[in-house]
Amino acid sequence: MTSAAVHHRTVDVDGIGIFYRETGPAAAPVVLLPHGYPSSSFQFRHLLPALGDRWRAIAPDQPGFGYSDTPDPERFAYTFDAHAEVLRRFAETLRLTRYVIYLQDYGSQFGLRLAMSAPERVAGLVIQNGDIYPDQHGPRYEPLKQFWRAPTDEGRDRLAAAVGEEGFRTEFLGELPDRLRDRVSPDLWRLAAALTTPRRRANLVRLLADQGSTVAWFPRQQEYLRRHRPPTLIVWGPHDGYMPEGAARAYLRDLPDAELHLLDGGHWLLETHLDDVVRLLRDFLGRVHR
Repeated sequence: MTSAAVHHRTVDVDGIGIFYRETGPAAAPVVLLPHGYPSSSFQFRHLLPALGDRWRAIAPDQPGFGYSDTPDPERFAYTFDAHAEVLRRFAETLRLTRYVIYLQDYGSQFGLRLAMSAPERVAGLVIQNGDIYPDQHGPRYEPLKQFWRAPTDEGRDRLAAAVGEEGFRTEFLGELPDRLRDRVSPDLWRLAAALTTPRRRANLVRLLADQGSTVAWFPRQQEYLRRHRPPTLIVWGPHDGYMPEGAARAYLRDLPDAELHLLDGGHWLLETHLDDVVRLLRDFLGRVHR
């Protein structure tokens, strides 16, 4: 396998310029890679060239992230619903009709809603530290849940205090053991912080404040998995204060045939265990998406 060239492009999606990274032949099977918070398509910078020999891998930046536009909140709501709709429209704009979706962090919400909107287009799912089972939430969710239960100005201020370089650094390093922390590039949090203008910061706080709205989607997402049983690879880093091992195993309730691999990493496995993820992902894609 040789590394494929990665192309950097922008497309208009309903008046919003969406930047995306793409590799692979135009006619190859598609792997769609929505990113998490507080990252961007940059998180897939190493994965993309490892897939482009056989697959067309596409990683967009959501509005207000990375190099995509930051529309005014009166035009774009900066909610989970709005972000999910942009991903759906992005796929339509690029005329993607069949794909495997990589589900991680906030991208798991956007990607699952895309899958639910057109189940016949889903060739498979790759789930990597993206949770939909609240009974398996880790302890780091508790401050967020306090805000969900009782949203206050003081609570919103606490959310806002974490939107910056130090807060981003904490998100990327999380609960990783010391022996793994130096594998995580500081470019992740420094790039995210450099691109977070005051306007973007306010929009990120809006999105964080809206995260409680995802809980109502969890039963619907679980039902989608039970009903449609898409081929699924679960690859998980259990050193994750939001999504520990139990959050991965919970998927087997609705996808008993899913392939589950627990790696010795955390929330951002592509930083610490890239080779393992690539090996497992290429094997899975070779079986379900040719």
